[in-house]
Amino acid sequence: MSIFFLLLALLPFWACTHTEVPPTLMATPPVSAATISFLSLGDSYTIGEGVSEQARWSVQLAQQLRQRGTEVAPPDLIARTGWTTQDLQRAIVASGNQRTYELVSLLIGVNDQYQGQSAADYRLRLRQLLQTATRFAGGRSGRVVVLSIPDWGQTPYAQGRNRTQIGEEIDQFNEVARQECQQAGVAFVDITGLTRSASGDASQFAPDGLHYSGQQMARWAEAALPVVQKVVAVSAK
Repeated sequence: MSIFFLLLALLPFWACTHTEVPPTLMATPPVSAATISFLSLGDSYTIGEGVSEQARWSVQLAQQLRQRGTEVAPPDLIARTGWTTQDLQRAIVASGNQRTYELVSLLIGVNDQYQGQSAADYRLRLRQLLQTATRFAGGRSGRVVVLSIPDWGQTPYAQGRNRTQIGEEIDQFNEVARQECQQAGVAFVDITGLTRSASGDASQFAPDGLHYSGQQMARWAEAALPVVQKVVAVSAK
């Protein structure tokens, strides 16, 4: 076989493994200096697995802020489905992102729980991520907002699993997050109750039955809105 035909034979494999843009940093175009910059960190709940980009909770939050007269850029994202706290920290380093933002959100931990990692390990890694998020916020922890972990035990995907145990572990992780946020001076928004109330309502879930629909994530944005408005007001001073 000639080298030419050998290269043709290998081309489809190369395309499948090299054409995807690494999602460790999904950045937005440059915006006006008067526009509030926004970085959203996390996992599948941050990228909105199974729904459109416009349905992501952070994108909806930015839209809600604009509707109320606050100019906020579409968020930059460092997030991927399946990431644990450790995966996210590594990806942040790999992204090389050195920007400073007026607003930073963090939603992470469900995969730590799913993989059976301990709440103690989650605490240490979350603490590191809060420090990283604060660095992105120019050293001002008041610009950082953390959302609690959704209870995937109440999703259709969890049918046949021990929903009670899942919920109890999620509560443990969220209590860790609440404590660490308080210690770090970071705002904490509890959305777990919203995800539990979605149980039994198919409209609240993405087609895979594990992740959430734009309708449910709009509720997360609404819950975060008053907290973020205060954050934005403080960061503007």
